[in-house]
Amino acid sequence: MMNFDDSETQRANLAYIKASMRVPLLSREREFELARRWREAGDQTALHELIVAYARLVVAMAARFRHYGLPLGDLIQEGNLGLLQAAQRFEPQRAVRFSTYAAWWIRSQMQDFILRNWSIVRTGTTAAQKSLFFNLRRLRARIDEPNGGGPNGGGLSDASVGKIAATLGVSARDVLDMDARLSGGDLSLNLAPGEDGDGELQDFLVDPEPSPEATTIHAHDEAIRLRWLSEAISELSPRERMVINERRLREDNATLESLGREFGVSKERVRQIEHRALGKLKTSLERRHAEP
Repeated sequence: MMNFDDSETQRANLAYIKASMRVPLLSREREFELARRWREAGDQTALHELIVAYARLVVAMAARFRHYGLPLGDLIQEGNLGLLQAAQRFEPQRAVRFSTYAAWWIRSQMQDFILRNWSIVRTGTTAAQKSLFFNLRRLRARIDEPNGGGPNGGGLSDASVGKIAATLGVSARDVLDMDARLSGGDLSLNLAPGEDGDGELQDFLVDPEPSPEATTIHAHDEAIRLRWLSEAISELSPRERMVINERRLREDNATLESLGREFGVSKERVRQIEHRALGKLKTSLERRHAEP
């Protein structure tokens, strides 16, 4: 995804950034007073002063995430939402500076926004994938493989994959999958495969489902097998048919004990009836086809 801010938007962003940087930071005492007034009395003026004073945190964080290709203004807006959440949840009585507390909320809000908008394909759906998404480039640069160190110069080397996987606590497969994801952008399946090529990229996708011919053959064979089985079962005695239905043709098969109680016989006798019925079915099916 590319950043296509127009000149007017860029001027507005620059004006906001300059204004944010001119606001002085708050002392610990003033910060505590404003947070207390907002939390205890809902003082909107105190909230405004607190938010404006730390808007520079949002700007600084947005600058760190610009290389993901999203508009700077959007990142700043998301960061401001995180700043508001921090103000809403901040507890002044805890011995923590508001700036330290707010930085986590600002970063989290921006990261969620990036994961939702970096690609039309959902990325970072698990904690491991999210950690990989935001740390893989940094770790790659640290081990001096910004352009690939694998076979023929492509991708990560096995040693680098192992180091990154160990550092982030993920599998090597996760590292390779995310590396491939970050290395390529989104492509439309309607694109032509080449400058002079006919058709579209989607024409080269392999359908994992059976072909129509295979589906038809399977349905035909299945119908024949069901007819043979039905005919074979019709040759059994009523008691044998019931045992086969209850023991072999139901998802929740009946037990030998339950059938024995119903027939008034032992479970060993039911087992014998089942064994005899299966033998009859086998003989009947063999009579209909050489390889049932």
